[in-house]
Amino acid sequence: MSSVLDGIIADKRNHVAKRKAAKLYSALVVEAQAASAPRGFAASLTRAVSTTGTGLVAEIKKASPSHGLIQKNFNPRALAQAYAAGGAACLSVLTDAKHFQGADEFLTEVRAAVDLPVLRKDFLLDPYQVTESRAIGADCILVIMAAVDDAVATELIDAAHHWHMDAIVEVHDDVELDRAAKLGANLFGINNRNLKTLDVDLSTTARLAPRAPAGAQVISESGLNTPADLERMRDTGVHRFLVGTSLMRSADVAAATAALLAPVSLRAVGG
Repeated sequence: MSSVLDGIIADKRNHVAKRKAAKLYSALVVEAQAASAPRGFAASLTRAVSTTGTGLVAEIKKASPSHGLIQKNFNPRALAQAYAAGGAACLSVLTDAKHFQGADEFLTEVRAAVDLPVLRKDFLLDPYQVTESRAIGADCILVIMAAVDDAVATELIDAAHHWHMDAIVEVHDDVELDRAAKLGANLFGINNRNLKTLDVDLSTTARLAPRAPAGAQVISESGLNTPADLERMRDTGVHRFLVGTSLMRSADVAAATAALLAPVSLRAVGG
């Protein structure tokens, strides 16, 4: 039976083929070379963890297959500024159009609005997309192990490093974690959402994080809504998180972000 991910990947292959037919790779390279220098995604997370104990990647997405439309009056620039004001270390922007109502322009707009590093959150299947990511201003890309084989994953990571970008290698089970570790990945995203079924299980991070290679940076992704959720992840030794939907649905995004990141002692005092 075809999974949700299978359908997305099939659509993305067609999308990439159309993009490659519309713009020569040589032209894309020129655009990537002209883009402003990467801002250091992994380094920004490390600085945040060393100073506050938490590195937050705040996500900007208009819609998703699991939640539908997330924010009706969607304003990427305003969201980016609110997240920055709330203390986010990095941003993540969905650029997939068909399934997330995203756009490349959202990332470009967000990066121009703040000084934070930005992840291009999309389904990358071809090194062409990595160069495309740099051309639109991305500082980091996502390599989803459930979507690619080891050879393609290696090509994507190598292409990211060529452009001096970071690459988050995303896993959601033991097999994918082992595959990623063999590729030498040092920035792991552990997705608590199974992309094939869309089910969420926070114990995924708790189970996989201790198995990550020594010295690797681990980011817990999906299903994180409250300070208690982050505390649960910290108990497993994880201090980097990707959060989006719950913050975007808040009446005051900046305040919600700050509250999520507030030290436990301060939250206790404030009730």
